[in-house]
Amino acid sequence: MTLLRERARPKVVREHRWAPWLAVCSVCVGAFMGQLDASIVTVAYPAIEREFVAPLASVQWVSLGYLLVLVGLLAAVGRFADTVGRKLVYLQGFVVFTVASAACGLAPSLGSLVVFRLVQAAGAAMLQANSVALVSVSVPRERLRQGLGLQAAGQALGLALGPTVGGLLVASVGWRWVFWMNVPVGCAAIVAGHYLLPRTRERSAARRLDWPGLSLLAAATTTLLLALSGVSGLGLSGSAVLALSGLSCLAWGGLWRRERRARHPLVDPVLLRTPGIAAGLFGALCGYLMLFGPLALIPQILRGDAAHVGLVLTALPVGFAAAALAADRVLPRRWGNRGRGIGGAAVCLAALALLLPAPATSVLVIPLLAVLGFGLGVFIPANNTVIMAAVPARLSGIAGGMVNMTRGVGTALGIALVTLALHLAGVTIDGARIAVAMMAAAALAATVSVAGARSGRPAGPSQLYRTGGSRRQ
Repeated sequence: MTLLRERARPKVVREHRWAPWLAVCSVCVGAFMGQLDASIVTVAYPAIEREFVAPLASVQWVSLGYLLVLVGLLAAVGRFADTVGRKLVYLQGFVVFTVASAACGLAPSLGSLVVFRLVQAAGAAMLQANSVALVSVSVPRERLRQGLGLQAAGQALGLALGPTVGGLLVASVGWRWVFWMNVPVGCAAIVAGHYLLPRTRERSAARRLDWPGLSLLAAATTTLLLALSGVSGLGLSGSAVLALSGLSCLAWGGLWRRERRARHPLVDPVLLRTPGIAAGLFGALCGYLMLFGPLALIPQILRGDAAHVGLVLTALPVGFAAAALAADRVLPRRWGNRGRGIGGAAVCLAALALLLPAPATSVLVIPLLAVLGFGLGVFIPANNTVIMAAVPARLSGIAGGMVNMTRGVGTALGIALVTLALHLAGVTIDGARIAVAMMAAAALAATVSVAGARSGRPAGPSQLYRTGGSRRQ
């Protein structure tokens, strides 16, 4: 019954001077779990290919299907959580995620594994749509960047341990354990969240879910990734790829038109017009493309002992964690979020440019992955702070869902574009260089986007709800 309604924290926790940071630590468990699972799965790709005798273009849907469900549900779940309670949805999400993880470890075929991953993604959406929002309402506004930095560090720790732990598990007891290990972590997270997370104090009025918008979003992302997979070796005909591409364009256009006219849109265009939000969301997409692109690329290029591949990949999230934890102490205080975002994106661009000549040389790839991770560890928390500081607290769940939705799109594009590059040029140095060049282009786009973004204050009621046209804005 404790998972059917929100309960107050024990008084000793609620009144403790560290109460905000205990709540942040509880959220960090979810951030750790989600990223641990994401980074472990990419290391397991070669083993899954061998067991199910399937090409990479098919195996990548273990991740892409997961990400599609995330993208489709995050904004809707964020809005739902703002209404019924963020703590409630967060804890229930852990239950779904944990049970589905156990099922993934028992999957008898690639198809069933993908299906169980879809269920797992539904639980992950309930976690991720609320993680940024829970941090933003738990800590004082002036400490928000530190709180989001800790959350980013939790993500980075999961990413850091994922390749190493995943490589060791795959090399010793098999790839199924990369899912089973989520079960004890999930059980611990449910208990921690019950006692440490605050109840929802500010809630939005219940609104009808924008089902047409949700359907268009799912159609747009699914057809886009299927089209990319079709030209990456999935086995689709040229006419099918063209048809999917056309349907994707129509769905994106229909989504934009729908969201502009809907009374309660899934992705509110008014929020996107708030200064800093649109550029910040685009930056989040590019940032996670750069973060997950190497996690998909390196296991394919450095095929061999999974434990060795995991150790090489660990350099990226270790650099991310170091920056997320130390940036506030090391970087000049006069650097605002915009300055940190520009600096972090520029470091990413430099690391990828240096990686381009020799992307498969492990001696060079380790320090350059660490530098890339450091740049991302500076860029992503600052960028997320810009977004969350621009919206009022009562809409933090919607904004957090949008952040995580763009993160899912960026992650999916990172995996899909790496697969495309390796299909076009083969699992060779040339294929790796094409993939790294795509990531470098994302780094350049992020730098330009952040540099040109305008800062803004939290949007007020007059900004978010103007009357005009056919809907209340």
